[in-house]
Amino acid sequence: RDVRKQVQRNRVRFDEDPADMPVYPTMAAHFGDPGVTRLYRALLDRLNEEHDFGRETQVYGGEIPEPDPSEVAIIPPERERYLGEIAETCQDYHDWVERQVEYARKWGEAKGAREQIEDWAPEDQEQLTGRLDEMVQHWWDKLDKRCKDILENWDDMAADYQEEEFTYTVRGRDFTVPLYRESLSGTKVPRVALPTTDDPGERLEFALTENLPGYFPFTAGVFPFKLEGEEPTRMFAGEGSPERTNRRFHLVSAGSEVNRLSTAFDSVTLYGRDPAERPDIYGKVGNAGVSICTLDDMKKLFSGFDLCDRKTSVSMTINGPAPMLMAMFFNAAIDQQVEQHLREEDRWEEAESVIEEKLGDDRPEYVPYGPDGREDDLPPTHDGSGLGLLGTSGEELVDWGVLDRETYEEIKTETLHVVRGTVQADILKEDQAQNTCIFSTDFSLRLMGDIQQYFIDWDVRNFYSVSISGYHIAEAGANPITQLAFTLANGFTYVEYYLSRGMDIDDFAQNLSFFFSNGMDPEYNVIGRVARRIWAVAMKELYGASERSQKLKYHIQTSGRSLHAEEIQFNDIRTTLQGLMAIYDRCNSLHTNAYDEAITTPTEESVRRAIAIQKIINKELGTTMNENPLQGSHLIEELTDLVEEAVLHEFERINNRGGVLGAMESMYQRGKIQQESKTYEEAKHSGERPVIGVNTYTRDEEEEGDEQEVELMRSSDDEKQHQLRNLHAFQSRYADKNAAVIEELKETARRGENTFEVLMEAVKYCSLGQITEALFEVGGEYRRNM
Repeated sequence: RDVRKQVQRNRVRFDEDPADMPVYPTMAAHFGDPGVTRLYRALLDRLNEEHDFGRETQVYGGEIPEPDPSEVAIIPPERERYLGEIAETCQDYHDWVERQVEYARKWGEAKGAREQIEDWAPEDQEQLTGRLDEMVQHWWDKLDKRCKDILENWDDMAADYQEEEFTYTVRGRDFTVPLYRESLSGTKVPRVALPTTDDPGERLEFALTENLPGYFPFTAGVFPFKLEGEEPTRMFAGEGSPERTNRRFHLVSAGSEVNRLSTAFDSVTLYGRDPAERPDIYGKVGNAGVSICTLDDMKKLFSGFDLCDRKTSVSMTINGPAPMLMAMFFNAAIDQQVEQHLREEDRWEEAESVIEEKLGDDRPEYVPYGPDGREDDLPPTHDGSGLGLLGTSGEELVDWGVLDRETYEEIKTETLHVVRGTVQADILKEDQAQNTCIFSTDFSLRLMGDIQQYFIDWDVRNFYSVSISGYHIAEAGANPITQLAFTLANGFTYVEYYLSRGMDIDDFAQNLSFFFSNGMDPEYNVIGRVARRIWAVAMKELYGASERSQKLKYHIQTSGRSLHAEEIQFNDIRTTLQGLMAIYDRCNSLHTNAYDEAITTPTEESVRRAIAIQKIINKELGTTMNENPLQGSHLIEELTDLVEEAVLHEFERINNRGGVLGAMESMYQRGKIQQESKTYEEAKHSGERPVIGVNTYTRDEEEEGDEQEVELMRSSDDEKQHQLRNLHAFQSRYADKNAAVIEELKETARRGENTFEVLMEAVKYCSLGQITEALFEVGGEYRRNM
């Protein structure tokens, strides 16, 4: 309005309405900005009117309203101080705890003095106890109700943990666990050890800042106990074709009671492209990750695993094209259940004959691949499931009359309820550290919001819609405090964005998970403790979230940056120490790096050793009989407080730059990461930071010939050609449906409706690259700030 008034004054057009002034608010950084569109339309109309330009636009029809800046903003203007508010909330909580602990201590002292009077001076009891009773009541009255409850129930709680068994409830299910494990020497080791203090102040301080695992503020863990027999192992795998990675999945899962599959994609997939013979693409197909470009690829990748079994969960490390890959995964799970349903109903032969009739020789096949090329048989633990609907889908079976619509929708709904897993999809971290952004940041965030809204609408309960990641921030060079601060700040940014879209905190907070690195620095011992406490306090005190939403769950991967090509055999030692730290800190899942990841995709031998690291810690190391070994350590408690304070200070610095998105505009996060990376490399190069086998305790030159050889893992030309043939066959099969589906997807995005709803259908008929190109048109390609 002020600009329009100034234009009116400058042009002496006081007889006209200020709203009619030729002023067009624009945001050049916003793809498809309606203000720019209005300016273009007005300019074209003016040229046609005054200069007979004779041009028309077919692109933008209808009236385009003037954009409201508050609606365009990702974070509403009134919420821009969210990080400052979180820092203040956490500090206020600790100040409150300090006061309550002091009241409890004084209450305990007064209570103790009164008890001593009864024993030491019974003749003065009547005279003194009255005043002491007043003092006891005075300090008791100052305590908050929840603090009184803690102190009153402490002895009963401690007694419960002295029993032989303990029963607790998680999401409506009761679990009964033994409270002790016995060593070979006959020592009964408590699964959870309690403080032995009688001091009310110390008890209250423990309960409010630490507490037992499973209780607010969840510093020691979000669940009371670890599940018996369920190790946190989640190994990262991805190489070559879907069949080859499927073989690796069966290898790493062999003998395990649970299947935790973590997927690495090749760079072609990471950037949302299809395999191609172009030299800059062809060489990357299937290298350093698996090549996935169609729904059939996804079905092959996870075949032989029941994706709806509660003991199976899948993690996918994908960001820019995450919506497409997630839609493929959900459809693979749905079609797997359709196949299972038809087999259970003895209708599979009928379905098989229809599929054969419709597809004929074009029906895709699972072609087993191993490190040495094609193989004759499925992996030993593969039961053949999940491959029946290659080349088609449950949706097409409905169209062909094999399955009725109602049954298909029931299967789809139930599958989405129970399927377990995580997709990374953390676009803020990509801009700050990893660089696999493909769409404009605003559009990427909108896609994330669409996914979360779909989760709410379809009641997707057990899948994490985003894995808010610090690992890549650490790998880019950030120190552990910066990693934690940036990651939590990104997480709270997603919270604010989803809230601004009208979602309820408890409808989405449970679908958020985190992913951290674990290195050799002391702060890594407490990274989970600090993250859980900050998240829990902010969720409860600031956002009013439920207990389930207060629980921060995270995956740990040991540091890739700490692995070195020199003296490569030492890497297992580093990984063992980092894995031990993660298990002591109660991570929810863990990937231990193979020693050869410093130079290549891990071999089967190195992966087996990496898995053994976790198994030895969990099965052989005696201290892991206990599940809260860090509690009670003066060093750990001090580190927890120091790291939390440093993280909150970093929140303030980001807050002063306009929040996470404002700081990204000035590249604050990237600059800080680069500076910290430089500091580390300089210290390593100078020897100030000792790295064994690299800058100290190195081999003499004459010994260098004894270095072990390491096998390099690469996808073969045969695998690449196999992927290209499968892609071309898929695109030919659906050539008649592709254009209509793509157009519907683009129109949905233009109308501002939920794109993920349409993506769930689009992936049945379109390849990854086709969808990416379509979304570029309506969402814009990513451009880095300069």
